[in-house]
Amino acid sequence: MEVLQIALPSTLKLNIDLTDEQYFQLCQSNRDYRFERTAEGELLIMPPTGSDTGRRNVKITTQLDIWNSQNNLGEVFDSSTGFILPNGAKRSPDASWVKIERWNALTPEQQESFAPICPDFVVELRSRTDSLKELQEKMQEYIDNGASLGWLIDRKNKRVEIYRPLKEVEILENPATLSGEDVLPGFVLDLTLIL
Repeated sequence: MEVLQIALPSTLKLNIDLTDEQYFQLCQSNRDYRFERTAEGELLIMPPTGSDTGRRNVKITTQLDIWNSQNNLGEVFDSSTGFILPNGAKRSPDASWVKIERWNALTPEQQESFAPICPDFVVELRSRTDSLKELQEKMQEYIDNGASLGWLIDRKNKRVEIYRPLKEVEILENPATLSGEDVLPGFVLDLTLIL
């Protein structure tokens, strides 16, 4: 018997009309998948990351959380966390951080669901199958919705794109470290085991 193999895109895009509560329930009922939703309402369904991407992603989150534990300036979130951006998009950065005063201003209900807030700092780690153009658009969306600093770590090309409000994107070729600048004072990400 011949097995039919269908090549699906790395991200499946669907137009489905869902309320915010229905979207939250969809995500909670299907935890093996990552969902995002564009500002236009397009539902993006992504498979779990590969093991190597997950391994590298945890190194980013761990370093960020260690720095945050020493400074207590905010809250750190991993790739399974959803946020509702001001433009209505529902996004899940690979790593993110929110200033403590902004996080504490949310109600307990908002903190429990997808928080209606854009993180102050976001990281996207490009996996082998990710579209660079789509990640660049997502990074710009974070900045346009209130993020103060964003890093697009492109393992494939061994470079990092740094996003800041009202500034051109800065591109670093094969950097060893990244500075959290004044957004994450004193934070330095070691890229040795990530790139």
